[in-house]
Amino acid sequence: MINKIWFITGISSGLGKALAQTVIENGDFVIGTFRNQTQADVFNNQHKDEAFALTLDITKPTEIEKAVKIVTGKFGKIDVLVNNAGFGFAGAIEETSTTETREIFEANFFGTLQLTQTFLPLFRQQKSGHIIQISSHGGFKAFPGFGIYNASKFALEGFSEALAIEVAPLGIKLTIVEPGPFRTNFAGSSFKKADKIIEDYNPTAGTFRERMKQVDGKQEGDPIKASQAIIDITKLDTPPLRLPLGKIAIVSLTTKLDSVQKDINAYKDIAESVVY
Repeated sequence: MINKIWFITGISSGLGKALAQTVIENGDFVIGTFRNQTQADVFNNQHKDEAFALTLDITKPTEIEKAVKIVTGKFGKIDVLVNNAGFGFAGAIEETSTTETREIFEANFFGTLQLTQTFLPLFRQQKSGHIIQISSHGGFKAFPGFGIYNASKFALEGFSEALAIEVAPLGIKLTIVEPGPFRTNFAGSSFKKADKIIEDYNPTAGTFRERMKQVDGKQEGDPIKASQAIIDITKLDTPPLRLPLGKIAIVSLTTKLDSVQKDINAYKDIAESVVY
């Protein structure tokens, strides 16, 4: 018996692929998206009666509307929405062009925002549903050479944090997943870099770019274990707002929290001095 119906974007590789496979193995039904029709066809042939794939480019609003219409018409309900599609990007702030920045935000922020908004009427009608936003430990703490990617994920987390409060009385849950480095192709073929390189930033942004090359294929995170962790939180009556995944993610979040607390403690008198 099918327990839940999942809609997962970007299941061709990485965490999305691992999550789709693990969800199927757990007995739930997966609706997954590819950007390539051939990949979707192959997936459908391999997973008859246990999954359904369709093509979707989340940077194209008309495709989002079409995909949601197909899904609601065919299945009538969605229990878990996983906004996973997106990509990584390295480059110092000054190195990154406006065009590159807009491309990142179209995939990592605007596409996710619109897909979430388009599914919300269905969730409100159901009075149920769990939205899983795949962010990053870099959606909570910024790193030199990763700033525009950080900004796209900070924006994702900002609207998601507000949305979680808005939909809670309606029976809808939301969790922001913040993975650290995982052994996927995030740092490999799907990773993009700024076209411009400014030598003055080699010790900061340049070092980050080189480190991404070096860790590819050696990251600490296991995508299958991460997938099971995500499945497990969808079974909770009160799931977390944030779910960091990996030891490095815990260090990143803790470092940021410590830094903020340090500034608050050091400058509390100045902060409180400006009120009437």
